[in-house]
Parts: sequence; structure tokens; C-alpha cells
Amino acid sequence: MLTPQPGPDTNAWRVHHDARAGVWVDEFDGRWLIQTQRPEFPRHWAEARPEHVQSIYWKGREKTASAVPEKMWGDSQNDPFTVTENGARFVIDFSAGYSPGIFLDQRENRKRVRDAVAPGERVLNTFAYTGAFSVMAALGGAETTTLDLSARYLDWGWDNFRANNLDPDQHHGVKGDAFEWLRTFARKGRSFHGIVLDPPTFSRGSKKGKKVFKTDEDYAELVSLAAGVVEPGGWILCCANTHRMSAGSFEKEVARGMREANSRDFRLTRHSMPSEFRGDDYLKTVWVDVS
Repeated sequence: MLTPQPGPDTNAWRVHHDARAGVWVDEFDGRWLIQTQRPEFPRHWAEARPEHVQSIYWKGREKTASAVPEKMWGDSQNDPFTVTENGARFVIDFSAGYSPGIFLDQRENRKRVRDAVAPGERVLNTFAYTGAFSVMAALGGAETTTLDLSARYLDWGWDNFRANNLDPDQHHGVKGDAFEWLRTFARKGRSFHGIVLDPPTFSRGSKKGKKVFKTDEDYAELVSLAAGVVEPGGWILCCANTHRMSAGSFEKEVARGMREANSRDFRLTRHSMPSEFRGDDYLKTVWVDVS
């Protein structure tokens, strides 16, 4: 069973999600990217494709995260192209490895960010990858700071800005470790109305020998640092991609981080993934409203 298109202004979404069978199918405006737990391509999917699908790529999850997917059918996608999500445009590149440019399970969270901002507010997007949250905040009128360890992904983020007719010169990009920069922002008295925390499950800092960040061990510290630079009346979007923590345990870690920052007046709201990701709960989301 294929999930229908979420709406006329979105042409990138998860078409099929079956964690039990180990098959995941994502559509990117007529291009399918199929991932499987098993090391062979399920060829019946080429026959099951709708008429509008022009190419199918496949990646087995036993391969390294940086492995490039293989073309299995149809037109070659050798060059980057753009897709639309809730009216915003994002650059996709199947040859990039890891991820083609956006994580589709964050669609509704990105919309929440756009809906939450007001013109002139400052938003910090940490662990930003290709800056999709920054784009949505900027489309809402915010002045954004995009933070990531990779200069390559920061540049990709600016391509996303330009795809939406947003001027990168009106925004900020910062290369480096999120923990270090949050401490730096606090020392310099710099604050933000909104902060996005969406770290990978495991992440090593920019300095050699720095310990690996682990969601279940270090998330409260990350929240505490963010709470130190969020403005009164602002918000923090807390996300974690992990099967190791329940949604309730993750919410408790977020609350612990807020308390460690001596932030007494806050409200937590838990959110779920888009409906096509049914039967799975790996992405945890807690929205923090700060009084």
C-alpha cells in the first residue's frame, strides 16, 4: 500500500514504511529512493511503481552510511534537483550518500518552526545538516544562524536558501561543534528566540579526542546549554532519532536539562512523526515553550 501525496505543495514524502519487513520507499518528485534491511533489491517494486515515477534508486542498509544508492530502473539522476515541501524548495542529490538532502520524517517539525516564527526574530539551527529548518524559519521572516560541523553542508544550505529566493547574506552560518558554540553564545550574551536541537544519534565534536555525543547520555546537557541562550517567551525544538529511548524517557531528559539551567517556567509538548511513518517511533520530538 502506497501513502498518497500529503498535499499539492509537497512532492517529497515517504511512500512506504515497513520497519518490520525492512523496506522504506521515499519519493522525491517522481524519483524513488528505496532502502532495505536485506542486501538485495526487491525487484517487484519496479513493477509496483506508479506511472509518474521516472527513476528508482536503491540502497541496502547494510552498506556504510556514506554509500551512494544504485540506480535500478529508469532515468539517471546524476545532477542535483529540487523538490517541494509545504511550499518550500530543497536541493536533493542522490549522489551525496548518507542522505539525499532532507530527512522526510521532519516535515511537520519544519512546518512548526515556520509557523512559530515572526519577522525579525532570531533562530539558531544546530546540527543543521543542509539547513532545512533554517530555510523554513527564514521563510517565516526570521534571521537565522545555521550551525554544523561540515562546511560542505553549510554550502548546501545556502543553495537551499537561494532555491527559495532567500538572500544568504541576510543570515549567518557557523562551522563547528554545537556544544562549544552554545557556550560561546552564552559568554558573549547572544540570545535567540528559537533554537532547533536535532543532533544525530552519535556525533563526535570538532576537536580531536572529544568524546562521542550519545543521545541517551548527553541530551540533557545539550538542552541545558540551549536554555542558557533562549530568550524569555521563546522556544526550543528538541528532536532525537533513537530507538533506545522511549518518548517518555526523552521528555524527561528534556525536562531535566531545562531544570539544570534553572529554567523553572517552561511547558513541554510532545509531537509524533508524519502519519506515513506509522508503526515506528524512532524520532522523538518535544517542543519547549519558555516563559
